[in-house]
Amino acid sequence: MNETEQPDKPAKYSMISGPLSGWIVLWSFIVFIAAAAGQMSLIVWLPRLFPIFDDMAYLQAVIILAYWLLLAVLFAWETGKQIYDRVEWPMRKLGEATSRVAKGDFSVYVAPQHIEGSRDWNSTDQMFSDFNTMVEELGGIETMKNDFVSNVSHEIRNPLAVIKNYATMMRDIDMDKDQREECVRIITAASERLNALVTNILKLNKLESQTIVSQAVDYDLTRQLTEEILTLDDLFTEKNIDLDCDLEDRAMVHADPGITTLIWSNVLGNALKYTERGGHVSVIQRSQGSMVSVEISDDGCGMTPDEAAHMFDKFYQGDTSHASQGNGLGMAMVRRAVDLSRGFIDVASAKGKGTTITVRLPAARL
Repeated sequence: MNETEQPDKPAKYSMISGPLSGWIVLWSFIVFIAAAAGQMSLIVWLPRLFPIFDDMAYLQAVIILAYWLLLAVLFAWETGKQIYDRVEWPMRKLGEATSRVAKGDFSVYVAPQHIEGSRDWNSTDQMFSDFNTMVEELGGIETMKNDFVSNVSHEIRNPLAVIKNYATMMRDIDMDKDQREECVRIITAASERLNALVTNILKLNKLESQTIVSQAVDYDLTRQLTEEILTLDDLFTEKNIDLDCDLEDRAMVHADPGITTLIWSNVLGNALKYTERGGHVSVIQRSQGSMVSVEISDDGCGMTPDEAAHMFDKFYQGDTSHASQGNGLGMAMVRRAVDLSRGFIDVASAKGKGTTITVRLPAARL
């Protein structure tokens, strides 16, 4: 065998491990020695006690048969014990743990019998370790699902309560025209917020379940960014925010434009939302080898390191005191859209100084 060649490894979850085979061989040897010693003793003492055994050939046949039978019984007993200790008992223990998980108990932990990395660590220990990892991940998914349902319920309940309250107020026949118009405005705003929430939930679900399949093509990113910026230009002007754009004349990327447009609408929307009136937002786009980067910076309220670490979590909104109300799903969609585009996203932020989000997408192979 060459030095670079590796011997075939045994199956990861082999039922008869090395230590078990060693025990079987050892006990077989011990029983064989005991049988031989016992045979010699019986050859000497049995004829003295029972005259029937004077026939040496008959005596030897009986002794050999008896001791081979004893050997078989002891061998079967020890082998069964070893198999129970090393296979049956761990499987029963794992089965009990699996039943608890099936009932929704994700606090289950099956302790391996040996320390990982030690010589005694075997396939059963590895199985327990993998099972514990699986249960931990399932527990995390269950927690995320419960949090998601709780957050969705909360986000839906609030605008519905607003709609109900102001619709009830409009029943008052003494309400003047201005008051009615204000109620209608508030109800409309709550309805729009509810519609935006449902729309974003559906979009995020499609992205995560890959119902939206990425259909990558070569297209001009500069043109896409320009169109998105023009769409928001009036809103930037309304807040008197200085929008500085430094884009290349043409930058071809290989991605799905229907997916990447979610990135720019949400990141630019956040820059607009979290930047105070009279603030500054910049968009810089550069080709860098096999990637094209887009850097969107603002001098808004910024984030603490802890807030930045959670900004891609669903329904996480961080410090909302400086911004209009949202639903905390936008950046979760951005993360998923970047992943589907085989790109990268980085965040740099400082509290009170602003945030810079850099997105890198694969350049087109021209």
